[in-house]
Amino acid sequence: MISAIPQDEPLAHSARPKAKPPIKAQTYREHVENVWHGAMANAQRAVAFYAGEKEGFVRTVESAALYHDLGKLDTERQKVLKRSATESLPPFHEDGGCAALIKAGWLESTVLVAGHHAGLFSNETERGKQSLIFRCLETASRTDASLGEYLQAHSAIVSSVPSIAKMPIHSCGFTRRLALSCLVDADHGDTARHYGGELPVDTPPQMWKERLASLDQYVVNLPRGDSERERQRNDLRRQMYDACRDAETASALRCCDAPVGSGKTTAIMAHLLKIAELRNLRHVFMVLPYTNIIKQAVEVYRKALVLPGENPEEIVAEHHHQADFEDISCRQMATLWKAPVVVTTAVQFFETLGSNIPARLRKLHELPGSALFIDEVHAAMPSHLWPQVWRWLNTWVQNWGGHVVLASGSLPRFWELPEFVGAHVTVVVPDLVPHALRNELKAVESQRIRPNRKYEPYSCEGLIAEIITAPGPRLVIMNTVQSTAVLANSMVKAGHQVMHLSTALAPIHRDRIVDRVKERLKYGAKDWTLVATSCVEAGMDFSFRTGFRESCSTASLIQVGGRVNRHGRYSEAHVWDFRMQDALFNKNPGFDVSRRVLDHFFDASTFDVLSSGDLAKEAMRREITEGDRLRAKELVAKESEMEYPDVAKLCRVIDSDCRLVVIDLEVISRLEKGERVQSVEMLRKSVQMWTTKIRELALVNVDGYAEIYKWTAPYDPDFLGYMAGVIPLIYAGQDGFYV
Repeated sequence: MISAIPQDEPLAHSARPKAKPPIKAQTYREHVENVWHGAMANAQRAVAFYAGEKEGFVRTVESAALYHDLGKLDTERQKVLKRSATESLPPFHEDGGCAALIKAGWLESTVLVAGHHAGLFSNETERGKQSLIFRCLETASRTDASLGEYLQAHSAIVSSVPSIAKMPIHSCGFTRRLALSCLVDADHGDTARHYGGELPVDTPPQMWKERLASLDQYVVNLPRGDSERERQRNDLRRQMYDACRDAETASALRCCDAPVGSGKTTAIMAHLLKIAELRNLRHVFMVLPYTNIIKQAVEVYRKALVLPGENPEEIVAEHHHQADFEDISCRQMATLWKAPVVVTTAVQFFETLGSNIPARLRKLHELPGSALFIDEVHAAMPSHLWPQVWRWLNTWVQNWGGHVVLASGSLPRFWELPEFVGAHVTVVVPDLVPHALRNELKAVESQRIRPNRKYEPYSCEGLIAEIITAPGPRLVIMNTVQSTAVLANSMVKAGHQVMHLSTALAPIHRDRIVDRVKERLKYGAKDWTLVATSCVEAGMDFSFRTGFRESCSTASLIQVGGRVNRHGRYSEAHVWDFRMQDALFNKNPGFDVSRRVLDHFFDASTFDVLSSGDLAKEAMRREITEGDRLRAKELVAKESEMEYPDVAKLCRVIDSDCRLVVIDLEVISRLEKGERVQSVEMLRKSVQMWTTKIRELALVNVDGYAEIYKWTAPYDPDFLGYMAGVIPLIYAGQDGFYV
């Protein structure tokens, strides 16, 4: 039974008597005090690593938390809150808090209150409001007339008032996003706990010293190998581990260009664990370019870092998708950076850095005092994003206690290029591994495969004919999910042995297919083909006889060479660059510039001259200077000008707006019945789809969840994933009609 709340007690959230079980209303007092305490705790944990004015940051967040819902005290809003949980409030309740904070001279706190629903501001838009900067024009007159009543009611309920001098606007977008994150996490978390049953998430103990000792033991117990070649390689891996573990820890920015198969996953983690122990850090992040390679890193870390009696999922978190929700019904499903070790994607990590959306920024306050391992740097994001991302990383390192290691088997040292850091800026990023050991590791690396080009574009039938005549096993990488599925499906229909791997499959099913691919390779099956998207070109322990790569970029083509003849078993192996000319195969326009740069390297025969790292670095320079410089400059300028909505749009690792689509019918049923579903389970049984595709396919929301969609068309967990339901529509469209 729901206990009654006095009629004159102001509310923050309405009751939901028809929910199962019924949910009582939440008072204004309870919500504001919960958000106040939560936001303060977030801010205080963050400023422990802040090199700036700590007290000012904390009080900025505190003022915003105390007044963020002041406008809900409006009499008309209170009538709605006491009447209905489904009726919409009169809009822009945040205007009350903004008016009060501006009056007090707390302008930076005003920014946080104004943005805690709408997102961070556009400077040009706000300046256009003149005297009503950071105010909601539609409600400003009513707010001004009633502000005294709001403040009187507020002071009778919440006695605390922040004691701080006037707080002017500052210009550091990174710090502003952190402050907003502190507020939003407290607000979203309290609302989700009240309505959605989100349970408080306590950060497990870091225990860095014990985890490093556990990792040491894991590495000691690794097999030395059966052959002399394997023992030599594994001895060098152990030297690599020891070098990274014992490297000096004063430099907060390091790089590691050790080749494929040198044991970076454990070696760099050992270095960062040592730093975490010395600096008492909060988290260690590993960022990977593709979702399907998360599994193998997570498996290693859960074996090596989890201590007896611990829940592996709480210690090493795996985040496959961007799962950030604004809608109250979905907030308990949000992915949060609470675990000691977080393995996530470049999309989630870097788009969070540049976001202006409260739901995406919710987890950012966990970043101060953390370490970051960016693996496969060459594939992390488009080249034009790096100049601004590099600025954010340096701000984090210099002002917020961050530590970064940039790693890749073909590391592009873009920080040495004036196009990325400025003409008069010198940046030194020390190598983590000594030069002599790097040379030894590269000496035992299998000979790099020189890519070749097929100059005539293919039809689907022509490409299949070319593929099946090449020695197997064969790897074919396409540029889009649609092209990958169409080719794989066409090859199967033609009677060929094919496996398919792309983001059309949910993570739980991609993991199974990766295991099957490894089994086939292990036992020497030859006459078969893996058709995949770029998700397999980096970080995967695959070794094929022949590789085909739809023309994309220089770095991608180099990386495919790491999946072909990886262990030097074949005396002859090839990687082919090719292009398509077939109506069933769609084009990714994001590769236009990088393909032109790739053409230059083929025309100049550069693949025979430069190392893989120098090739990747030169490719990044050319991609900036031959087409992407304007986009890079625009992003840097928009951040400097405080045009945060534009920054969020420009800072897209994948230039599309995606949503979560659940493919598992049982999970959909449980969600719609109101049962608790852990976010980890939902993410593993979901896919990300472009909003344009969601509209084209007329997908509908999971009942009760405004930002989560459900897939009810055919889904093939062993082959095509959701493309099993899309391919018939593609063929129908080619025949002149649509279903």
